Amino acid sequence: MPQTLSCPPFPHNLQSNFTFIDLFAGVGGFRMALQNINGHCVFTSEWNKHAQETYFQNYGEYPEGDITLEETKQKIPQTFDILCGGFPCQAFSIAGNQKGFQETRGTLFFDIAEIAEKHQPKVIFLENVKNLVSHDKGNTFEVIKNTLKNLGYAVYYKVLNSMLHANVPQNRERIFIVAFHEAKVPNHAEFDFPNEIPLTKTIHNFLEKEQVDQKYYYKPEHMYYPILKESMVSRDTLYQWRRVYVRENKSNVCPTLTANMGAGGHNVPLLVDDYGIRKLTPKECFAFQGYPVDKMVFPEKMANSALYMQAGNSVTMPLIQRIGEQILKVIQG
Repeated sequence: MPQTLSCPPFPHNLQSNFTFIDLFAGVGGFRMALQNINGHCVFTSEWNKHAQETYFQNYGEYPEGDITLEETKQKIPQTFDILCGGFPCQAFSIAGNQKGFQETRGTLFFDIAEIAEKHQPKVIFLENVKNLVSHDKGNTFEVIKNTLKNLGYAVYYKVLNSMLHANVPQNRERIFIVAFHEAKVPNHAEFDFPNEIPLTKTIHNFLEKEQVDQKYYYKPEHMYYPILKESMVSRDTLYQWRRVYVRENKSNVCPTLTANMGAGGHNVPLLVDDYGIRKLTPKECFAFQGYPVDKMVFPEKMANSALYMQAGNSVTMPLIQRIGEQILKVIQG
């Protein structure tokens, strides 16, 4: 039996309206979003040990491991309503003209398709990088769409931006795929992705108000300090150090958070506060993904590099919730 935590900050809903599984779960952005709209998570998979620990601290359950293993797939309940996943994008080898189920073998999307074929959920809800649409001259995305269609799903997709669709000041464009089982959801054509909403929050809604740990500040003797000080003049935006120059985010929002933040100290957004020039903290990065960070638990002994990676790999939680609300309008009629 998986280890459980008795009083996690984000426990299961005691009363739920639908069920879902959380694949490639990371720290649980899909789970939190769908729990917020009365969903019940019946299975989780995530192979990264650090992400598993953060997930456990917040939801009280350790995710199952490698979803490519048959023994892991066997633990999925037979029935559930929504399959969720922010799946990693891998290259597909396109052979012939069928562009169907068999051509996804060797990729993690194949595992999604295999699970969908067996369990026939009402909805498949996926997230990926914007470039998935153009990858391999569009062939990869055609395979994904055709695979889902061959399994009996109507496919809807759109590129949405966190700063335009979630009232979160991060410039983050991602593609979202929502596929409805045509036989189980005959009214699927009623589905619409959420509309743009005004961005009323600024970076100051997400930044720490007090001085943070000294390790996040650049010291005057740091080799890059002179160019940082010269270039970083505004307190109303965030900057990025791009190895040889400083880039200002002209839209006064957080630049796209990436999985390699903290790897070698680059790509972590920078800011000026009352105490100096510093990097965003991991907690602030999670805040810029829309998480309620004052309630979240971050494992005490975990390296910042692992937390930065988890934040960069995550979905923007409120955007997932808004799409989830649109899905519910359709499947609950």
